Amino acid sequence: MTERLRTTLLDAVLIVAAVVEGALTAISEESSTALALYVIAMLGVLVRERWPLTSFVVTLPAVVFSGAIVAAIVTLYTVAGRYRSWWLLAGCWLVTAGSVAFPLLDVAPQFWRTEMLVGVIYFTMTAGAPILLGRFLHSRRELALRLDEVKQAREHERRLDAQAVLAKERNQLAREMHDVVSHQVSLIAVQAGAMKVSTTDPAVKAGAENVRQLSVNTLDELRHMVNLLRASGTPATELTPQPTLTDLRRLIDNSALDARLVGDAPEDLEPPVQRAIYRTIQEALTNVRKHAPGAGVTIDITRDDTDLTVTVTNTRPTRPTLALPSARHGLVGLQERAALLGGRLYTGSMPDGGFQLRLRLPLTAHG
Repeated sequence: MTERLRTTLLDAVLIVAAVVEGALTAISEESSTALALYVIAMLGVLVRERWPLTSFVVTLPAVVFSGAIVAAIVTLYTVAGRYRSWWLLAGCWLVTAGSVAFPLLDVAPQFWRTEMLVGVIYFTMTAGAPILLGRFLHSRRELALRLDEVKQAREHERRLDAQAVLAKERNQLAREMHDVVSHQVSLIAVQAGAMKVSTTDPAVKAGAENVRQLSVNTLDELRHMVNLLRASGTPATELTPQPTLTDLRRLIDNSALDARLVGDAPEDLEPPVQRAIYRTIQEALTNVRKHAPGAGVTIDITRDDTDLTVTVTNTRPTRPTLALPSARHGLVGLQERAALLGGRLYTGSMPDGGFQLRLRLPLTAHG
């Protein structure tokens, strides 16, 4: 049962009790004055949540002149749950006790002479019970709020601890990438530059320059990735600069492959879609260099009424394949990119011994 439902049920019970007690009192006394005071008291009960002190005051005449005390007790409970001033609550307590005792001055004077102590205990407890109950429930609600705040603080602290652990792991990964990968790629770039200077063969010179340029581009991208890993969890986590389709021609020209581009992508593609297309073609060209040396590559970009399709097809290799390490993480990453955009990635061998990679994205994936 929710807190709101419990509060609603409690209000309904209190109102019914006040109505029953007031109706019985008015019927027993058969007085229009008592009925009027009872109606005023009931109005006070109905508006007690908005004006608790006012509603408490308007219920006191019904206690003094007709003895209907339930309405006063209900409004006093509301006052105790709303205000924290013990001076105010003590005043309300004394006024309520006096109002409850007043009708007995004329009705039972013998009672005051013989059972005064019992009467004082009865009146004070009758007036004090709703105050104590109201303060207890108010303290309970405040405690629940504090416990919820503590829970949220602990959850926030747990997230901060997890972020700190991740930041430590990313920094370690960034150091390893910088120390190992950059060292090896730098050696490749230096040796390619030395080969370019030492050779007189134009073809070898061009190939060495292409290897050197690819190594430099790899080092530049590696630097951005290391910066990203080190800055993860801070505002400086943007992957900049991000490739777009305007860089596609340069990617193909620097691929050292016999590659040609057929068709053009729409100009209104969103940045995530452009990155997905660029990375797909980049990974496909990398796989051709690794697994199909000397193969020709055709990159075809088409669209129909529902989909945008990027197809990268290579012929069978014409040179021996070098044994290079591969864990297929690149294709897995491309499949995840496609899935995030609502598309699919297809790969498979061709009848002529070649290989084809096809990315299909729905037209709703771009602007």
